Amino acid sequence: MKRGGEYARDSRYLTTRITADGRDGFPVEPGRYRLVVSRACPWASRAVIVRRLLGLEQALPMAIAGPTHDQRSWTFDLDPGGRDPVLGVERLQEAYFARDPGYDRGITVPAIVDVPTGEVVTNDYAQITIDMSLEWTAYHREGAPALYPPALRPEIDAVNETVYGDVNNGVYRAGFSGSQESYAAAYERLFNRLDLLSRRLEGSRYLVGDTITEADVRLFTTLVRFDAVYHGHFKCNRQKLSEMPVLWAYARDLFQTPGFGDTVDFDHIKRHYYMVHRDINPTGIVPVGPDLSNWLTPHDRAALGGRPFGDGKPPEAVAPDEAVPAGHTPLA
Repeated sequence: MKRGGEYARDSRYLTTRITADGRDGFPVEPGRYRLVVSRACPWASRAVIVRRLLGLEQALPMAIAGPTHDQRSWTFDLDPGGRDPVLGVERLQEAYFARDPGYDRGITVPAIVDVPTGEVVTNDYAQITIDMSLEWTAYHREGAPALYPPALRPEIDAVNETVYGDVNNGVYRAGFSGSQESYAAAYERLFNRLDLLSRRLEGSRYLVGDTITEADVRLFTTLVRFDAVYHGHFKCNRQKLSEMPVLWAYARDLFQTPGFGDTVDFDHIKRHYYMVHRDINPTGIVPVGPDLSNWLTPHDRAALGGRPFGDGKPPEAVAPDEAVPAGHTPLA
């Protein structure tokens, strides 16, 4: 927390990279690493979506932590015996301490763990998805989309920078504000940016170019949590997403696109925010609503043109062992 009650995110990440040439000591190798995520976390959800869109499920196996955690760490309470079956640990914290016994930063997801050593390689979520696009190309599925095409990278980077500051992190700046003044500033900044994004998307199906890119993934993970969590829990309540026609249609378009909505677990999302943030929600009561069936209503965005996967094609159906449980999504 900064002076004046402004929320400040700890951005000290492990920035080691897994690359095709192994220049940081960690070469891309199928099956060597384990992507640890929680479906509750928007930063981890980016990695889940990109991995699925690119078809990296076999090359980069995934571990799913439970939706809640304590001050120590995310836990593998969804797995039999409460341990990840590959890493053999109960808490993600153990992989961070294997890398650095004195580690004193956030135990965050997504994190990529080197299975042979049990050590976290990186938790630099922004770079993780870029490297999935650029460094893991040998293992992309046939028909995988170009999420970070060279010609569009400057524009994607510029959009991502403003979306991160004002929207992705903006909802947290509002929700965790320590003063009325800092909350009001974050609130205004958030909705000003959402208004600008609405105008940008009025005549364009996607944020940059005519296909899905990294920019759409990053905005989507905040939008999909907006009505279920951020509107009430984080006091981002000028309007619900479902009351912002352009962004609501845009979000539904992505949700109904293979690779997006089929990774979203609304049950985990709500349990995480409402049960973990006891300073905001002391009772830990998880709301029953909202009604999620409206995510499947027609969006009519195809009339704007655009090709979701460019010259490629949608991913195959989700593997049964990675499917979101029935009742946790309107798609089930």
